[in-house]
Amino acid sequence: MLSSFIPVFYVQLSPHRLTVRNAKTGETLSEIPEVAIARAPKTSYVGFGAEARLHKTMPSVEITNPFAHPRSLVSDFTVGEQLLKAFLRRMAGSSIFAVSPKVVLHPLGDPEGGFTQIEIRALREMAMGAGAQKVVIWQGRALNDEELLSGKFPNNGYVLS
Repeated sequence: MLSSFIPVFYVQLSPHRLTVRNAKTGETLSEIPEVAIARAPKTSYVGFGAEARLHKTMPSVEITNPFAHPRSLVSDFTVGEQLLKAFLRRMAGSSIFAVSPKVVLHPLGDPEGGFTQIEIRALREMAMGAGAQKVVIWQGRALNDEELLSGKFPNNGYVLS
C-alpha cells in the first residue's frame, strides 16, 4: 500500500547524457551531465546540467563531467553524487514531504569485459547518497514504465545489483 506513494525514477547514464524519468508520471529530465564548480573563495557547486554551461565564462568556475573518463564510467564519485542528487531533486520537486525514490540506474554502453564490481558499487552508492531509498543497476535494453513499476525486467539484460 505505501509503495504506491514511492516514486520510481529511471536514470539512464552516459558521458554524453543523463536522463531521469519518473515511471509513474512519465515526466522526463534529460541534459548533458556537467557540473559547474566554483573553486574560490571555497569550493561550491553553482550549476548542474545545462545550467552549468552558463557559468563557463566565470574565471573561478570549472566545468566538469563526472562520467567522462576513457577507462571507466565514473571519473569523480563526489561530483557524480552531487549531480545525481540535483537531478533527483529536480524530478521529485521541492516539497519537504518528498519521499525518497526507488532508482533503477541504467549505465549506457557496453564496456569491454562488462562493468566492474567497483563501477557497479560506485554507481549504487552514488545513487544512495543522492537520496534513493533503493537502487537497482540494470544493463540491457531500455526499460518501459510497466517494467520499472512491476520490477520485472526482461531476460535479455542483467540486474547488476
